[in-house]
Amino acid sequence: MIDSFGIYRKAEQLVQKSATNNVLQIASDLGVKLYYGNYDNLLGMYTCKWKHRFIFLNNKLENYMLQMVLAHEIGHDIFHRDLANDGLKEFALFNLKNITEYEANAFAAHILLKNEEVLTLVRDGYDVAQIASILNSHINLLLIKMQEMNKMGLDFNIPFSPRSNFFKDIPAK
Repeated sequence: MIDSFGIYRKAEQLVQKSATNNVLQIASDLGVKLYYGNYDNLLGMYTCKWKHRFIFLNNKLENYMLQMVLAHEIGHDIFHRDLANDGLKEFALFNLKNITEYEANAFAAHILLKNEEVLTLVRDGYDVAQIASILNSHINLLLIKMQEMNKMGLDFNIPFSPRSNFFKDIPAK
C-alpha cells in the first residue's frame, strides 16, 4: 500500500532542508551525482553502485522537463535505492500500474507542486489544463498531485486519470 502521507512528508522535509524545491539543489544536498548525456531513448535513470548514487539525465531536456524527470529519479533514490542495482529507467516513468513508479511520481509532484498553490488555483476556478500551464507542469503530474491531495483529505473532482505512459511520448529536445 502506498503511504501518501509519508511520501508528502519526505518531500516537504527535503524542500525545507534545501530551502528550495529546485531539484538540482536537492540532488546536490543529498550527494547524488548527476551525469548528462546525449541519450536517444532515455530521459533519465537512477542507479546505485558501490554505495554511490547516480542519476543520468538527457542533456536535451528543457528546464521544466529536467525538473520533473530529476524529481522522479530522486524519488527512486529516497524510496527505492535497494531496487536500483540495475538502474531504474525512465521508460516506465508515470506507469501508474507499477507501485514504485507511482511513488516516485507522487514524490515528484509533491516536490514541484505546492498544495497551497494548487488549492488556490482550483478555488479560483481554473481547470486542470490552466493550472498545469500556470504552474509550468505537465498535466499528468498535476493530476497525480491532485489524486494524492485527495488521499490526504481533500475532495477534488479530478476530470480524468493521468495517462500512464505520457513520458515515453515526450521527445528529449
